Amino acid sequence: MNNYFVYIISNSSNTVLYIWVTSDIIKRIYEHKNKLIEWFSCEYNLNKLVYYEIYNDIKIAIDREKKLKKWNRKWKDNLIDKININRNDLYDDLL
Repeated sequence: MNNYFVYIISNSSNTVLYIWVTSDIIKRIYEHKNKLIEWFSCEYNLNKLVYYEIYNDIKIAIDREKKLKKWNRKWKDNLIDKININRNDLYDDLL
């Protein structure tokens, strides 16, 4: 069974949040950190994994991603703070 991840990455000053979904979170965050993805995350230097959720169904993961993207910043911050109040990079925990 595959896992799908809805994740939030940020920059070092935690001023920008980016939400996406992937089936390979380790590879995807590596790509963000090494600027191998030339789009929004590269432009804003988003390289710190601050939050993620795991799903077994891609449709549910995509629905969750879409819902989170519609949230206001305060709601997103509160969600992150529930598990990562210091905004530590969670990438190393995955390895």
